[in-house]
Parts: sequence; C-alpha cells; structure tokens
Amino acid sequence: MSYFRLWRYWLLVVSIFIIAFGTIMALLNSTIVFAFFNVQINPVFWGANPVPSPAQAFQAWVYGAWGATVMGWGITMFFIAYFPFRSQEGWAWYCVLVSVLLWYLLDTGISWWFGVIINVMLNTTILILVLIPLLFTWKEMTG
Repeated sequence: MSYFRLWRYWLLVVSIFIIAFGTIMALLNSTIVFAFFNVQINPVFWGANPVPSPAQAFQAWVYGAWGATVMGWGITMFFIAYFPFRSQEGWAWYCVLVSVLLWYLLDTGISWWFGVIINVMLNTTILILVLIPLLFTWKEMTG
C-alpha cells in the first residue's frame, strides 16, 4: 500500500469517527452513552447543582442539532477524502485544511472561553488526527 493511500484511509477512518460521534451526540446525548461528556460539561454551567429540567430539554435539543451538524461535517469529509483525494485533486486538500482550521479556531476558542475543557481536548485530538494525513499528503495533493 502506498503512503498516500495509507493517509487517505486514515482520513476516511477519522471521518467515520466524526460521523459516529455526531450520531451518538444527536441521538444518545441524554443517555448513559453520552454521560461522560455530560459529567464534564454540566458542572461548568451549573456547578454541583442538578441541571434544571428546562435546561435539560434545551441541552438535549442543542446536542441533537450540534450532533447532526457534526455528523454532516463528517460525511462531507468522508466524501472529499474518498473521491477527490483519490484523484489527488488539490482543492480537496485545501478544503479539508481550511475547514478544519477555521472550525478548530472558532469552536475551540468558544469552548476555552466558557471553560469547557473536555471539548477543547476533543477538538485538539480531532485537529491532530486530521492534520497528520494532510501533512503527509501535502506534496501529492498540492503538486
């Protein structure tokens, strides 16, 4: 297997992870499956107090919409990595790079501002996982 192919597959796997995470966030955010994140995020906004009932409903809606958006972003990345990356179309490389950098700066900056460190850590992990194949495919994709 060529190195280019390996890094393309890496990007596909990261995209599948993003799709799965978005789906879980959208559909299972109020269940034990998403409890790890809720335990990290809820105290930032409510301290040791339980989340008020109206806030729980709003939180479920926000996570549902946010999860669906994350899932859609993952699907877009998957298709870009699957088709134009395979053909080594340079625009696809730039598209993934610019979208992930702008997403990271805005999403992570807002999360940092509000003190949601778990999201800063998750975003940083995703950024690294996306940048690695971009770094290793730079020459092939940008010519």
